[in-house]
Amino acid sequence: MSDAHEPLPPVPHFYPEGCYFKSLSDIKDKKIVVMGLGLNGGGEASVRFFLNHGAFVLATDMKSEADLKTTVDSLNKDKSLDTSRLTYRLGEHRIEDFENADCVIKNPGVKYDGNKYLAAAKAIETDISLFLAFSKAPIIAVTGSKGKSSTVSAIYYGLRQSGFNAFLGGNITVSPLTFLEQTDSTTPVVLELSSWQLADLRGRKLLKPRVSIITKIIPDHQNFYHSMLAYVNDKKLIYADQTKKDFAIFDFDSDPAADGGTLIDNWGDIFAKECKATILRYSKKQLPEGVLGVWQDKKGTGFARLSTKILDTLPQDYEKTTETILKDLIVPGKHMRANVLNAALVLRIMGVSPERIIEVLGRWNGIEHRLEFFHECKIGKTTYRFYNDSAATVPEAAAEATQAFGKPVYFLTGGTDKGLDLSPIAAGICENGRNIVPKSVYLLAGSATDKMIADFKEEGISYKGPFNSVEEMLAALKSDLENSENSEKESQKQTQNDNHKPEIVVFSPGATSFGMFKNEFDRGNQFKAKVKKVFG
Repeated sequence: MSDAHEPLPPVPHFYPEGCYFKSLSDIKDKKIVVMGLGLNGGGEASVRFFLNHGAFVLATDMKSEADLKTTVDSLNKDKSLDTSRLTYRLGEHRIEDFENADCVIKNPGVKYDGNKYLAAAKAIETDISLFLAFSKAPIIAVTGSKGKSSTVSAIYYGLRQSGFNAFLGGNITVSPLTFLEQTDSTTPVVLELSSWQLADLRGRKLLKPRVSIITKIIPDHQNFYHSMLAYVNDKKLIYADQTKKDFAIFDFDSDPAADGGTLIDNWGDIFAKECKATILRYSKKQLPEGVLGVWQDKKGTGFARLSTKILDTLPQDYEKTTETILKDLIVPGKHMRANVLNAALVLRIMGVSPERIIEVLGRWNGIEHRLEFFHECKIGKTTYRFYNDSAATVPEAAAEATQAFGKPVYFLTGGTDKGLDLSPIAAGICENGRNIVPKSVYLLAGSATDKMIADFKEEGISYKGPFNSVEEMLAALKSDLENSENSEKESQKQTQNDNHKPEIVVFSPGATSFGMFKNEFDRGNQFKAKVKKVFG
């Protein structure tokens, strides 16, 4: 019997349709509160934008001025800004600031539900809502749980290399306000949108992308959302206001890990039934006849089945054609290939030829913090290559990183729990006849790591650590590698195999970075710096 006193889930907040500001000139002399100055650029970009348009700006953040020194110094030292109009309220929020503001610019990581400061605001906008209200650029919008950043980066690279004056922003830590006034109807803008950024658009009817993509859905941010359904409902906002002339790209493959207890094994089917746009699908195997989209063969070659009138709204009696649009890639991993294949599909929609797509995306070398190759060294006669995958903040991504190279790796993982099931990591690296088992596993201390250890013990997976710092973990790894090289057996083996392929060291945490690092980008940068110091 259910508990009669169990609280009901909160009702999603709907914002007023449109934007508070009727024009950019409407900003002048308005009193603006930027809630969340932060270190990732979004808050700083908003402060700059509103100062440049003549507003009075109060930047408030619960972090102290010392914590935000990098951002504060960047603003204060910029002589082009009228900082006489800028006030800081750091280490606290004050309700009167929000009550007296004409408009509050909200950080996407701040919950609206139960927030007394936001409840006191006369109007709330975000950098995304402002951009969408005032830019005429065609939007390519991407969300999902895994692969968002890789997908948008590959799309952006492909567009630029194909001659488009394209821009990239959103959750990838670049605020679109930084390039708003450089955009027009001929400049495609690629936006990576988190579920939180999408939630901040609910009701506004501002997001009408030319192309929307939802990458693989898995349970994520369950420490923030009350259910998997609530999380996915925010993702659905990406296509809520699309029409038949637009395109929406959804997963075709079943994935039981996507359900989060909802008994749904394919979110793509749910999205396709609801969405009004022209539907395209992506798959790891050939799509059934009649289904438009992209797939890969066993060698990884990418194919697209599209209408010959793909640049127009597809009629019901379209003529289909199948093209090869992806071949060799520099970046490793099957999941990365799937992301690049979706980028290839977007380029095809934008009118780029298959031959050009193959050439351009074949040169793309990935992005920072996503299976990023950044260092190589020799210990004895063995070469070691180091990869930074710090942006892997969900367990499935970390498990895939261990399989991406087609050979056993030295696997560094662990971090802070965010309410997820961490068992996919153990399941992905255990000895079961299908998976590639890492050579060694090293654990960085954290609450998520504690859960991983229990899973590892159950699966019989050996590990080293947990270590209380990156330096400590890397020192243990270096000692083990040196001892291995110095053993008589290994020396004989290396003499016989001087030309063997480099060994791989990959840092893929599968968890968040809170506590030990500012964020996953800081974690990745610190890891790279320490590797170069220890192994340089």
